[in-house]
Amino acid sequence: MGKDQQEDNKTKQKTSEFSLVRVKSTWKCKLGKKINKDTAGCVSPAKIYESITEKGTTWTVVSPITFTYKVTETQGLLDPSNDTLLLGHITDPQQLEDIKKSNKPIRRFLVADQEVYKIYGTKIIEYLEVNDVVYKILALPTTEENKSMEMALKILEEVNNFSLDRRTEPIIAIGGGVCLDIVGLAASLYRRRTPYIRVPTTLLSYIDASVGAKTGVNFANCKNKLGAYIPPTAAFLDLSFIQTVPRRHISNGLAEMLKMALMKHRGLFELLEKHGCMLLDTKFQANNSAYGCSSFKAASQATRIAITTMLEELAPNLWEDDLNRLVDFGHLISPALEMKVLPSLLHGEAVNIDMSYMVYVSQESGLLTEEEKQRIISCMVGLELPVWHEACTMELIQKSLQDRLKHSGGLVRMPLPIGLGQAEIFNNTSYEILHKAYKKWCDELSVSSDSSGDH
Repeated sequence: MGKDQQEDNKTKQKTSEFSLVRVKSTWKCKLGKKINKDTAGCVSPAKIYESITEKGTTWTVVSPITFTYKVTETQGLLDPSNDTLLLGHITDPQQLEDIKKSNKPIRRFLVADQEVYKIYGTKIIEYLEVNDVVYKILALPTTEENKSMEMALKILEEVNNFSLDRRTEPIIAIGGGVCLDIVGLAASLYRRRTPYIRVPTTLLSYIDASVGAKTGVNFANCKNKLGAYIPPTAAFLDLSFIQTVPRRHISNGLAEMLKMALMKHRGLFELLEKHGCMLLDTKFQANNSAYGCSSFKAASQATRIAITTMLEELAPNLWEDDLNRLVDFGHLISPALEMKVLPSLLHGEAVNIDMSYMVYVSQESGLLTEEEKQRIISCMVGLELPVWHEACTMELIQKSLQDRLKHSGGLVRMPLPIGLGQAEIFNNTSYEILHKAYKKWCDELSVSSDSSGDH
């Protein structure tokens, strides 16, 4: 058996590497890098490194953690004949077969945003009762103002009263991003990690909150200051929910879609530039005679690209170990702005104001041409998004960037577009450029924003 030991004469340190091998019902440390898997049985990917010095012993544990979750686009999620909501998260065919054969009733705890419940409550109850589900539905006002630990604890009390089995009974969250975030945090806390399912009912949550791993609540007047990186076991996306969303909330979601377009995908930008008004008018639905099938084709293409580009950025960096994140575009200044004027700006609106200013920073830095800048701003206006806000002062911008330095390893890590659908991270943008960009941004956009009655 191989042996990996090092002697350091100066510190008199001896380091040993152990693999972990399962022997019947227990795990055993085996010295050495190379373990014969044929004779050793089950070998864990985890390692234990033991370092012995004169001062004592240190054990270093390296334990790879793999998260697997599904993001599934579906239709008719609340159709009683569609079992996706109840069983779509199960990946083991044998487990699925056993559940379908079992006489034991399925149990589910659901949390729904109360506005969503007013619209879909009857359909949800019918779906559960037709499928003989033992259920509890908690309808809550999951707004940004209520996004708190108190709300998460309220959910946890009800989950505990339901006597939920965390192994086989995932919590289901049905609502917008705030609902999905709060329920995700509650699930991650209950018995240390209870699986949960996300069902987004807004465009913003459809392409953003539902596809990532982040959960959270607001704390100390800061957005999402408490939270965890625990992805759902599955996210089920059904565009039909979007048809009951107000037009302003469609624009709100289009801001996050535009973010991905500006950072990564010129084709998506051009699609939004060309079809943005149609997407607003049709609410991403197929059954609109004025536009015909072209509307749903554009809607499907836009959501697919937005989700794919988002997953490309999130999957390799689920826990944000790498702080250089293109998806942070529009999120350097917007958290402070959103909290400052709460509840007057929706999340996507605050993000768009941030992006609008940063587009001016890019142009002032020589990264974007004047024509590209104007195209981007025109696209934002076409999507009915605010491009300026009086509360977004130079003081707020500076404080936000200083906070960014503090929490991002001493670097500002500013994602900026360097063309349509291309971006890079910058750390050396001068105050002079930031100030010049701010002045030009205010001079050019404050008058039009005031007169257009933006949110």
